Amino acid sequence: MKTVTLSTLQAHKHAGETFSCLTAYDASFAHAASHSGIDVLLVGDSLGMVLQGHNSTLPVTIDDICYHTRCTARGKGHSLLMVDLPFMSNATTERLLEDAAALMRAGAELVKVEGESWMADGIRELTRRGVPVCAHLGLTPQTVYQIGGYKVQGRGAAQAEQIINDAKVLVEAGASVILLECVPASLGKAVTDALDVPVIGIGAGPDTDGQILVMHDVLGVTHGHTPRFVKNFMVDAESIQAAFQHYHEAVKTRAFPAPEHCF
Repeated sequence: MKTVTLSTLQAHKHAGETFSCLTAYDASFAHAASHSGIDVLLVGDSLGMVLQGHNSTLPVTIDDICYHTRCTARGKGHSLLMVDLPFMSNATTERLLEDAAALMRAGAELVKVEGESWMADGIRELTRRGVPVCAHLGLTPQTVYQIGGYKVQGRGAAQAEQIINDAKVLVEAGASVILLECVPASLGKAVTDALDVPVIGIGAGPDTDGQILVMHDVLGVTHGHTPRFVKNFMVDAESIQAAFQHYHEAVKTRAFPAPEHCF
């Protein structure tokens, strides 16, 4: 398989083709996902919940993320490696630059940061220094206590318009990719149509350029509440790698997400 780069994702968007994304936190699962065709791997701060047992992503540190990035980078194969900047990495520009540099040295090829249009200056500083950025909008888990829980965002016309405008501002600042989480399918399509850069969705409908899920959800290793946008691909799979392949194929053929996974 050819190595996936930002140019690859851009080419998929221009061709109207979807691409698959999946979280990974170590070399073994990264290797299995990559060999199943997964285009983008994400070392997500979701590790705080699925690996460490916390009830949010907030306790995850830059050292935690760097450790799992180094592990995942060793098994990522052809996949593009995206990595989360953890809670409060965006507290100051200096800290943002230092934490992003640490992730890039650990093996990140694209860093993801949460925040609306106010993150434009930080994204501008990162991209000036050669750090490619994915901007995360919609439901941003690092603000879960501020927004009152894991709720769908952008339901009202004013909030939807704000998300579209924020996305445009962050792309203008240099963001190479936008990730949308937990928004109505109609808004996922509107943002995707409004931007020239690839848009990745999780609970954002079928019309985004890429789809991402947490690996544990794909494998049915989900504790407590299962989000509407999740599908267990282990149900009809004989192995973990087969489940990853089924997920990849479902994304590529737009069989996933189906209407029952959308808001």
